[in-house]
Amino acid sequence: MPELPEVETTVRGLARFLEGERIERVTLNRPDLRRPFPPDLVQAMTGARVIGLGRRAKYGLIHTDRGRSMVFHLGMSGRWRIDPATPDRHDHLVLGTQAHNFALCDPRRFGSVDLAETAALDAWPAFAALGPEPLGDGFSADHLRATLKGRTQAIKACLLDQRIVAGLGNIYVCEALHRAGIDPRRAGGKVTRAQLAGLVPEIREVLLGAISDGGSSLRDYARPDGELGYFSTRFAVYDREGQPCQRQDGGTILRIAQGGRSSWYCPRCQK
Repeated sequence: MPELPEVETTVRGLARFLEGERIERVTLNRPDLRRPFPPDLVQAMTGARVIGLGRRAKYGLIHTDRGRSMVFHLGMSGRWRIDPATPDRHDHLVLGTQAHNFALCDPRRFGSVDLAETAALDAWPAFAALGPEPLGDGFSADHLRATLKGRTQAIKACLLDQRIVAGLGNIYVCEALHRAGIDPRRAGGKVTRAQLAGLVPEIREVLLGAISDGGSSLRDYARPDGELGYFSTRFAVYDREGQPCQRQDGGTILRIAQGGRSSWYCPRCQK
C-alpha cells in the first residue's frame, strides 16, 4: 500500500503540471472504486481551477477555486498517470486540462475519491480524529509520551494508530524503530523518554529520505511520471528476514507477526 512518502511524492508530481490549471474534462470510466464516486464529482470539478495540492496522512488533496477539494486515497494499488501513452483498462478517473491528462489507475479498486469543503477539511470525517503529521510541528517526543502513557499495546501498533500520529505505515515504522534501536514488541507505555526523544527524529529522517528517493516501489506503485522510487534499495530491516543487520553487530533480521502485519527487526540492537 502506498504510504505517506508515496502519497507526498504523488502530490508533488501532480502539482508540477496541475497547479494553477483549469480542469476542462472529467471522465468516469466506472461508477466506483472502493465506494461510489461522489454524484456531483463531474459537475464540481469541470471548469474548476486548481489552486493548490496537499496531503493529509495518506490522502492526497486537490484544492479548487470553488471552495471544494477532491480528496483521493490510493488504496493498495492506485497511482496517477500523467499523459499516459495508451489508455489502461484500470484508468477509472481521468482529469483533463488544456495541456495534460491525469489518469487515476487503480487495478484493485481499494482507493477512493471524495469531495469536501476546503475550509472544513479538519472536520471531514476521515480527518477529524487523526493525530499530528509526523513531519509537522505538532509531532514531538512530548506528544508521544503523553499519548503512550500507560499503554500496553506494542509500540509498533501504537505508531500505526492514526489517532496517535497520522500517515505512518508498516514499512517506515519498521525502519524508524530499527534506527532508534527500539524493539517493535515493547509496550508503548514502556518506551523511555530518551528512546522517544531519539525516535521522533528517526521517523522524520526515514520519511524525508523516502520522499527524496521518490518513495518505495513495491508491487504496483510508481510515481506519476512513471519512474520508480528507489528507497527500497536502502531498507535496513523491511523484507530482509535472515540477512545480517547492517549495523554489523552480529544480529540477524527476524520477521514476526504483529496485528496481522509482518514486522522486521534486529533482536541484537533493538531493545
